[in-house]
Amino acid sequence: MEYTSNSDKITRDFFDSLLLEARYIDSDLPSTKLELYDRTFDTPIMTAALSHLGNTAENGMVKYAQAAAKANAVHWVGMGEDKELEEITATGAATIKIIKPHADNKEVFRKIEHAKKAGCFAVGMDIDHAFNGSGGYDNVLGLDMKPKSTEELRDFVQAAGIPFIVKGVLSTKDAEKCLKAGCKGIQLSHHHGIMQYAVPPLMMLCEILQVTRGEIPVFIDCGIESGMDVYKCLALGATAVSVGRHLMPLLKKGADATAARIKEMTGELATTMARTGVRDLNSFDPTVIHQRKF
Repeated sequence: MEYTSNSDKITRDFFDSLLLEARYIDSDLPSTKLELYDRTFDTPIMTAALSHLGNTAENGMVKYAQAAAKANAVHWVGMGEDKELEEITATGAATIKIIKPHADNKEVFRKIEHAKKAGCFAVGMDIDHAFNGSGGYDNVLGLDMKPKSTEELRDFVQAAGIPFIVKGVLSTKDAEKCLKAGCKGIQLSHHHGIMQYAVPPLMMLCEILQVTRGEIPVFIDCGIESGMDVYKCLALGATAVSVGRHLMPLLKKGADATAARIKEMTGELATTMARTGVRDLNSFDPTVIHQRKF
């Protein structure tokens, strides 16, 4: 077997190592409706918290939001100016704003408040952008970053007043601290391989679910490219998933093409659900999953 330090390749290999058994008897057409934070969506396939999509397509961030709205999917958004966030929420997309771990907490609190005013239905923090690759604190586009403590996260949760989600969780230790801080959701992610040899988010899911015990939603990010990938995440206990880089090339064709792919992936998911006897998002059975050993 050939090994690699590339976390994205490791993640892809883990997805592809998981096999499914078919269960046709007593099966029927399934529902892919997602209930999240008192809202209903047509799919558990969410967009990912991307930023600066103007480099991918003209007005890319707004087109990305329009696609989510057209697919009736949850929309996540990363870095950006206040005006851009307002343009995003004006599309009608149900938006979750993810904030960087700014060294200056005043900026974090300001962005939380602005996200609420802009109409976001949840907000959160991207904790894995705290350090650079040279042993120091990160600096993103001239903005200083710094890791946050459990106590600081608790302050952000209290300031939000809407669900606060931590993105970048990849251990039971951090999951426990998120629960302690009062977070209302976590997203398992290695930020597109920000660290080499990172454990695939899906590989950590079962252990982390033992910590969260169903108290909060657990989302999966990184490397999801098909409805089959989505199925594997949901079958192992994820609440929903985020898809980012797989959708980016479609933004050049516009919001309709991007929304069409989200819907197509949802159809792929529904087909696999039907073929494994899963009637809705609350009916997944992890015993349908087998790991390749040959």
